[in-house]
Amino acid sequence: MFEEIVYEVESGRARITLNRPDKLNALTLKMQAEMSEALWQADNDRAVHCVIIKGAGRGFSAGYDLSGSASVPVSRLDAETKATRGGRSVDDDIWQLERAQRYRMAIFDMHKPVIAQVHGPCVAGGTDIALLCDMVIIADDATVAFPAGRNLGALPNQMWLYNVGPQWTKRLMLTGDSITGTEAAQLGFAMKSVPADRLEAEVEGLADRMALIDADILAANKRAVNLGMELMGARTMQRLAAENDVRGHQAASARSFIKHVGDVGLREALRDRDAPFGDGRARVNGPEIRDSDGRLVED
Repeated sequence: MFEEIVYEVESGRARITLNRPDKLNALTLKMQAEMSEALWQADNDRAVHCVIIKGAGRGFSAGYDLSGSASVPVSRLDAETKATRGGRSVDDDIWQLERAQRYRMAIFDMHKPVIAQVHGPCVAGGTDIALLCDMVIIADDATVAFPAGRNLGALPNQMWLYNVGPQWTKRLMLTGDSITGTEAAQLGFAMKSVPADRLEAEVEGLADRMALIDADILAANKRAVNLGMELMGARTMQRLAAENDVRGHQAASARSFIKHVGDVGLREALRDRDAPFGDGRARVNGPEIRDSDGRLVED
């Protein structure tokens, strides 16, 4: 039924696995559409009390797929017919971003609770999915970052503000630097972090407990909290985030990056972008002292 996700229902829970492990589960528009369909299917299934979203292979998700099937186009031209929207205008770009965002917002809008089970890299679009979930449980050694903020635009979803708070959201978004899973839990990105070998058991144990609760009661309690967040502007903020990302797409750095990708390929262009940032890490506790290569060192 699905090609880029795996969907299964067992013991009162649905599991949605992002399933492009050879691409580190980079998010295509198709994967997001399939995820949305599976989420609504789970919400409609009386056997399901909660949903778990996780990634196959080495990590949760490396972010949006920029290698030809991008779900967040910086510039997309329909060279064949020009009869459908590409990326030719600001409004086209906003339309494309909002289409993908509608797929992701199913996590927030559906009635039943969703747990993100995060291991390995959770980068860029991967954070967009995780932060829309009701609870995030993360491996201690996971990596969380939004490096696209260095040159490609802004976040097309913005739940960081509501989970992490303004200062650390700015610290991480304005540099693209990364934090560990342990640090992510400390800052509020995740509800908690656990050793990687305990991650699945921790998530499944929480799902076991929610399977004991009437699904309608779970929905009522999720709904109350999410409506409260909506009163704080959370849902409107997501629409504004998509439009603001288009503002970022107009930056000279974004256009230069796309040209550079055409010249040297995506992998090399990303390497060139990130090289000046050394190890690309932020330090949550204590001073940031770096060696000559930009790598954090102990005080």
